[in-house]
Amino acid sequence: MSADPPSGVRIVPSSEADPDALRAHLVEAWHDEVVAAHGELMRPQDHPGFVALDREGRIAGHAAYRIEADGSCYLVSTDAEPPGAGIGSALMAAVETAAREAGSQRLWLETTNDNLDALRFYQRRGFRIVAVRPGAVDAARRTLKPSIPKIGSSGIPMSDELELEKML
Repeated sequence: MSADPPSGVRIVPSSEADPDALRAHLVEAWHDEVVAAHGELMRPQDHPGFVALDREGRIAGHAAYRIEADGSCYLVSTDAEPPGAGIGSALMAAVETAAREAGSQRLWLETTNDNLDALRFYQRRGFRIVAVRPGAVDAARRTLKPSIPKIGSSGIPMSDELELEKML
């Protein structure tokens, strides 16, 4: 897996992106300003991260992370367009570098049971499934974010969270 961005794409800290453009990108990618995971709502824009800028300076991808109290690095969100172009891989490489520089030895994230593309993407990059939380998405839909769809990718009911990790 190459960590170099595709030709004409630059990876820069998200703090260098236009905040309004980043917000619009995140709303388009996630259909909201917030994401729900492990029992909390998070605004990816409020966390450190990286953006992929195309030749015209438009945001083609974003990754946000936070360093946890235990020193691990939690991937808040990541997205890239178009899929398969290497943008997501370049963003993940930037997050891994930032995590190592912060002293993290573990990078982890959560995704939903329906997100087969994400599971493939992360596992191909060395992540392993380390926990499954049955019903966690159902609970988040009831208590945090009613707009979470009941049916996700590929027509699969979205109900569980899967935790993946990669040791750095």
